[in-house]
Amino acid sequence: MKLKVLTAGLVLATASQVFAEPVKLTNDKQKLSYSLGVMFAQRLKADFKYDDLDLNVMSAAMANVLKEEKTAIDEQEMIKIIQKAQRESYERAQKRMEKEAKENLAKEKAFLEKNAKADGIIKTDSGLQYKVITKGEGEKPKAESTVVVHYEGRTLDGNIFDSSYKRGEPATFGVNQVIPGWTEALQLMPQGSVWELYIPSELAYGPGGIPNKISPNSTLIFKVELKEIKQPEKVESAEKKEEPKKS
Repeated sequence: MKLKVLTAGLVLATASQVFAEPVKLTNDKQKLSYSLGVMFAQRLKADFKYDDLDLNVMSAAMANVLKEEKTAIDEQEMIKIIQKAQRESYERAQKRMEKEAKENLAKEKAFLEKNAKADGIIKTDSGLQYKVITKGEGEKPKAESTVVVHYEGRTLDGNIFDSSYKRGEPATFGVNQVIPGWTEALQLMPQGSVWELYIPSELAYGPGGIPNKISPNSTLIFKVELKEIKQPEKVESAEKKEEPKKS
């Protein structure tokens, strides 16, 4: 741990938080101070919450450091304090994730059992469920194929976490370069199809999820439109075979 960097982050993070009222930025000095405060506060958010910190004390520490005054705690003690706080924060986060993961599995079980009985739902041996919205007439991709798709992904609570539609252009990727639920579904879809996929967590991002985006053991729902299967280009060798020389 680089204490000087971390300490600077701790103290400068208070620049944008000490005052409850909106900060008025009228000159370059104020804008720089605010920008540094935001930057370091973003780093702090990974380990600490607002309620974990005393902003007045952080402001005093900032003054000590920037004025090159003696700090109230020596460097070795600071290291121990910060490391202890980070461990405790990590342990709390792990407990929250474990609780959330357990709850999500229960929600998943209930949802998939009910959804499997709905009209038009097809279930595969892996547990993947899907519904055909538009039936395509083209070929089906293979595991090594590259496809062009439009898609929208959401969680069970309806939160949209990713959408090529919002970006305004379809995505291109290899069939075997995505989560298992996608890899399986794409190989079943004829080109031109539009399906809705219901992907169990074990075929998605599992207990790890994606921090700040997809919680542990989340069941994912995707609308997928298979627009194109890209054919691999045939590369002909540029080297020409030489004819045997006559002796």
